[in-house]
Amino acid sequence: MIKSMRILLSIATFYDYEIWQMDVKIAFLNGHLTDIKKWLATQFQMKDLGNAQYVLGIQIVQNQKNKTQVMSQTSYIDKMLSRYKMQNSKKDMLPYRYGIHLSKEQCPKTPQEVEDMSNILYVSVVGSLMYALLCTRPDICYSVGIVSRYQSNPGRDHWTAVKNILKYLRRIKDYMLVYGSKDLILTGYTDSDFQTDKDARKSTSGSVFTLNGGAVVWRSIKQSCIANPTMEAEYVAACEAAKEAV
Repeated sequence: MIKSMRILLSIATFYDYEIWQMDVKIAFLNGHLTDIKKWLATQFQMKDLGNAQYVLGIQIVQNQKNKTQVMSQTSYIDKMLSRYKMQNSKKDMLPYRYGIHLSKEQCPKTPQEVEDMSNILYVSVVGSLMYALLCTRPDICYSVGIVSRYQSNPGRDHWTAVKNILKYLRRIKDYMLVYGSKDLILTGYTDSDFQTDKDARKSTSGSVFTLNGGAVVWRSIKQSCIANPTMEAEYVAACEAAKEAV
């Protein structure tokens, strides 16, 4: 649903459509159809909330003069940082530190280590990060994908990586998706690392698609096969991106 909303918002921005919010879950696009809301009211139980401002906790800012639309989760990130007591933490430059390699070897091995980690809200924090990732934050896609692999038995090193993502978000919480360009062209980018998963020796594919100047679809996922040369990993990533485009 969020992906579809971003695509529709991007298209609406290009054609300078107004965006109206019907109840708290539905954004409806309309151009010159001035009677559409009255007609919808006869077909469904709905509440007209006027121009869309918040949809599913995502702030939408319309600038008709510049013909741009913005999707922001600054408020959500602030609440998340406060919930997990990271609002006063240091700010980090990157969501995933260079040279860090997480693996199952860093999972707790003794009952005491397991008990110590049971008091940490690892799964809850990762879930909150995933919502930000799914909605407006393609920049944390790779890092959240990595730390989510260890939710069943996270260790201290995994938790440090999660906190690093929170510190990064604290620094760039005001970053947002912006739609508004001269051309309505879908452009895709894809890449792959090589066997960075130390447990299964698998590579990770990454892709992002932009439309009307802003990202609408993104993905970072561990490949299902073990690629031997780097070229094979790149081809797998390109194939997965092509499927998404179709």
